[in-house]
Amino acid sequence: MSENIDTDDPPAADADEADEAGEPDPAAASDAESTEESVDAQDAAADAESDASDPAVDADADHDADAEGPADADAEGAESDADDAGAETDLGSDVEVADDDATVQDDEEALLGGLDIETTDDIEVPERLVDQVIGQDHARDVVKKAAKQRRHVMMIGSPGTGKSMLAKAMSQLLPKEELQDVLIYHNPDDGNEPKTRTVPAGKGEQIVDAHKEEARKRNQMRSFLMWIIIAIVIGYALLIVEQILIGILAAGVIYLAFRYGSRGNDAMIPNLLVNNANQQTAPFEDATGAHAGAMLGDVRHDPFQSGGMETPSHDRVEAGAIHKANKGVLFIDEINTLDIRSQQKLMTAIQEGEFGITGQSERSSGAMVQTEPVPTDFVMVAAGNLDALENMHPALRSRVKGSGYEVYMDDTIEDDPEMRRKYARFVAQEVDKDGRLPHFTQEAVEEVILEARRRAGRKGHLTLKLRDLGGLVRVAGDIARAEDKEFTERGDVLQAKRRSRSIEQQLADNYIERRKDYELTVNQGDVIGRVNGLAVMGEDSGIVLPVMAEVTPSQGPGQVIATGQLQEMAEEAVQNVSAIIKKFSDEDISEKDVHIQFVQAGEGGVDGDSASITVATAVISALENVPVEQNLAMTGSLSVRGDVLPVGGVTHKIEAAAKSGLETVIIPKANEQDVMIEDEYKEQIEIIPVSHISEVLEVALAGEPEKDGLVDRLKSITGKALEQREVSPQSNPSPQ
Repeated sequence: MSENIDTDDPPAADADEADEAGEPDPAAASDAESTEESVDAQDAAADAESDASDPAVDADADHDADAEGPADADAEGAESDADDAGAETDLGSDVEVADDDATVQDDEEALLGGLDIETTDDIEVPERLVDQVIGQDHARDVVKKAAKQRRHVMMIGSPGTGKSMLAKAMSQLLPKEELQDVLIYHNPDDGNEPKTRTVPAGKGEQIVDAHKEEARKRNQMRSFLMWIIIAIVIGYALLIVEQILIGILAAGVIYLAFRYGSRGNDAMIPNLLVNNANQQTAPFEDATGAHAGAMLGDVRHDPFQSGGMETPSHDRVEAGAIHKANKGVLFIDEINTLDIRSQQKLMTAIQEGEFGITGQSERSSGAMVQTEPVPTDFVMVAAGNLDALENMHPALRSRVKGSGYEVYMDDTIEDDPEMRRKYARFVAQEVDKDGRLPHFTQEAVEEVILEARRRAGRKGHLTLKLRDLGGLVRVAGDIARAEDKEFTERGDVLQAKRRSRSIEQQLADNYIERRKDYELTVNQGDVIGRVNGLAVMGEDSGIVLPVMAEVTPSQGPGQVIATGQLQEMAEEAVQNVSAIIKKFSDEDISEKDVHIQFVQAGEGGVDGDSASITVATAVISALENVPVEQNLAMTGSLSVRGDVLPVGGVTHKIEAAAKSGLETVIIPKANEQDVMIEDEYKEQIEIIPVSHISEVLEVALAGEPEKDGLVDRLKSITGKALEQREVSPQSNPSPQ
């Protein structure tokens, strides 16, 4: 049962290289041509030198990616060797310590996995991003392989699990290639079709500077000639014609003619579209949420389109993310949010390895401009949640699958000493990345790891939603920094947990307080047909949601009527409950209507089936006229045979019951291992795990004679099934 979200909550378990455009330099000046010839000569020499060194570069790239080559003297290569020489499921680099006194002890049960440190300052943070990734061993292995082979990757998973970090790491792992600058030239034959030229990185600036210098010299010569002609005209007008006004007018005409003609020199200067002069590694472009122009390139609008005042079309061309990412990585998160036309054009850029730039607005003057194809030889890393697969263009996804990998990001990872050591390093990484936070003491790191266990929602696991956990680290560090502490302590982390509550948790706490004020939460006495159910809001916020049932005579065939804005899944759960009622109650309900109300379900309604045992208990109570104890709450899904199945969010639901003053909570037995409530609630609430509806009724129903009779009848009906389960126990299914 849930508000605003599925009550099952989060489940308890969570190109070929593009050809260089070899267009000749269209600049007309002989000096510019000679300059570019010298530049081209330097390029040829650089290319020859690059070709001669390619085998070594390739060997290094292969070695860095999979450690298959000979040992590299470089420290980073050595780290890569050590990382890749082991099993394919190695979870990142080993945790190293910077202090000789900080050692790894043989203590399997220690919260830090046996890591003996005083503060996170003793932990060495790896330089490579791929070695900083925590827990995503499969995704990390795929990214390394994809980088070596220049394959596309699509990563699907929950937000905050490291997708963008892996994409950045991939740009560092790509084999070294000679990057390119892209120049856009004026086309004297057709100004609306600018020419494209690619040169080695760093040469673009030299070519532009050479053109600017040549244009400056020409303009100086034209200016000198202009002033001489103006002086002659004015002198002739004064001395010969003796008409000064005619001389001034003639001088003005000459001035405007020279100025208008000089614009042709400026048009000869190319536009440096992509500049990789200072780029040491493969480019990384984050195109998340980019509009069509930012993604595919655009041509700026020119308000002056006539009279010689217009800006040359090649100067108005803007590079898109797909062009800036040439020879590098293009990262697009939430790729399904791109409109379908952008996805189609992106698919063309991937397939062709080049994509011409045109104006993206039909009303812009740039819509008439279309450049020659610009290289787009990038590796695409697409990311998103599970819903990304529904709205992603099928042909674009096919391109990724046909020449790349699809990876599902894990939500949790098994809790073992090595992973706990890596979580300690994660805290050190967050402190190092922020640059302003005090380092964490050992006790503070232990508290962060305990919170990682709790947020996993699954026994023996740690959460991999590290963005949220990193937020907790930063809030704790800010608290310590505000108090001028040298280190962040455990108390700061505990305070940060209270301050960094989600909006849903704050709303849930507010609901609980309001219901107490208006006595809407009943936690004492016995009531017929009323049961305190439990739900979650968002992913980490529990709330008590009462369910009431009433049985009335029917004017026709009996039916189950449920109110409270039930979503489809909750409606199906109510129908399943009707099967239980018919089987376990001796009342004839064929001529009765069963009304079920989810009290104050909220605007989002109820979704999920974790209210099944709550609904069943309320209805059976109303049918049999047996009261239900109001000092307890319950959660659990229910099969049509009466088995209580696991659900998600049990920890948050139990804490909500404790906050509401309830004393007992009934949960599925399969969820018993997932309970990790805060210490402050352990003494306030009793947790009773159950595996069958008969056990639920035995605990929840009040009134001895009626209760015993109904429970005995239920046990006699289901006794064989219960005994069979005790003889040959079966594992409970995961919550769905």
